[in-house]
Amino acid sequence: MKLSVLQIILGVASATYPTYPSSAHNAAPSGHPWIAPGPNDFRGPCPMLNTLANHGFLPHDGKNITQDVTVNALGSALNFNSSLATLMFQMATIANPEPNATFFTLDQLNVHNVLEHDASLTRSDAYFGNNHIFNETIFEETEKYWTAEILDADMLANSKVARQLTSKAFNPNYTFTSRINDFSLGEVIAPIVAFGDLQEAKVNKTLVEYWIRNERLPTELGWSKRSEFITLEIIGSLVSILNNATSLITTATPIVSRRRDLHAGVGL
Repeated sequence: MKLSVLQIILGVASATYPTYPSSAHNAAPSGHPWIAPGPNDFRGPCPMLNTLANHGFLPHDGKNITQDVTVNALGSALNFNSSLATLMFQMATIANPEPNATFFTLDQLNVHNVLEHDASLTRSDAYFGNNHIFNETIFEETEKYWTAEILDADMLANSKVARQLTSKAFNPNYTFTSRINDFSLGEVIAPIVAFGDLQEAKVNKTLVEYWIRNERLPTELGWSKRSEFITLEIIGSLVSILNNATSLITTATPIVSRRRDLHAGVGL
């Protein structure tokens, strides 16, 4: 879940069923049961790409992922338009060291600081060991900032900033360039792109947790593919919202807490 436009597009997540109108979605594609990866199957740092492989939208072995396969997978599973899916494929082939590569594998995405990067919401930094297997401890740190059943841009942004701070404090090789920050923004909006309300920039927390922990589409929780095409314009709008939410600079008007101010004596 660390992949520039890949993340922006994918790296595109209640204790109840989804709160968004069911009319905004179509039935989930049939013929794509979830099958756990085997010992010889490749998987990478992006939960959504792994998910698409687990469901057979991408090759289940995670190998030889071509442009046609990628465009069809993203369109069938998530309703990405073809131009956006093509852009995603082009970004992913950066990880293939072969000149003029026409495919990529999920394993190639694990190379540190190519597309994979420090301060992931769900993976450990490469400095500490495995950088592409889901890490429950890391994810629990992320979840501390998801303080309601419906996640908004502020909650998602807070978890991103917190993971960067932790990584910077404890990883002596911490690297987070402006290019990586663009990747990270994509990582953070991915659940909204896949499962959320695109206008409100919100998403059901239970859907996100189920997806990330299982690398499985949350159809069992009531989710289904949206009817609206995902376009580059939609991605750009969400990135802008999230980027603004990551700023720690406020206006001159203080943010008033709803908690009683004990020091003031008569706090409201």
